[in-house]
Amino acid sequence: MTAIGALWRAVNAGGRIDSRPRREDMASMCGKFTQLASWDEVHAFSQPLAADADAPVVVSTPMRFAKIMRLDAAGVRVLSPMRWGFPEKSANAPARPKHMHARAETIDTRPTFAPAFRDGRGILMVHTFNEGEELPSGKTKQWTIAPKDRLPIAIAVIFEEWINGDERLLTFVLVTTPANALIARITDRMPAILHPVDWPVWLGETPAPLAEVKALLRTFEDDGAWEMAEQDAKPRRPPGPTLL
Repeated sequence: MTAIGALWRAVNAGGRIDSRPRREDMASMCGKFTQLASWDEVHAFSQPLAADADAPVVVSTPMRFAKIMRLDAAGVRVLSPMRWGFPEKSANAPARPKHMHARAETIDTRPTFAPAFRDGRGILMVHTFNEGEELPSGKTKQWTIAPKDRLPIAIAVIFEEWINGDERLLTFVLVTTPANALIARITDRMPAILHPVDWPVWLGETPAPLAEVKALLRTFEDDGAWEMAEQDAKPRRPPGPTLL
């Protein structure tokens, strides 16, 4: 079995998907997010995105796969399965990821991330995401952030292709910014959230200088639209249908 085949074997085709990453992967930075399985049926969100109360919740952690919105070679929005985390480019197998987050402030200058920022930008739609609070005891308390209206959150990601001979694997990392007022209570970073009006520039549908693209990566103030609670044993589902 190939290295990529072994990774895919660990992923369920439907229902709830979970994993247990290294403790350091689940520290204060975003270490988990959820999506709804019903979103797989939506073609790149070109139609209203329903948050079905009966849809299974898909939990993603580092090394797991998620659906990323990106442009294909023809410039059309598509959803592509990608694994969370950049491995070492020289690695013989894409085992544990080396990078899971890229800071917005240096995304265009760090050699690790600059090529992907230039050529591989995508959007991760999430139902919820987690942040960790580092406690004096050395342990990390996980908090779940969710929009009160249960509409999806669009997180900026960058992606690249890991290649080893004939094996190829699309991988992504989350882009982060300084935390907003809500999340700053527990940690100093958060995912970079994109407004729908900014998607065309971020994805590359609307041509723009990279400086203008980078300017989209600013702290998102939720202005009371989100709620934050200690992580539940099971992800919560929306109370009823909502549309994007």
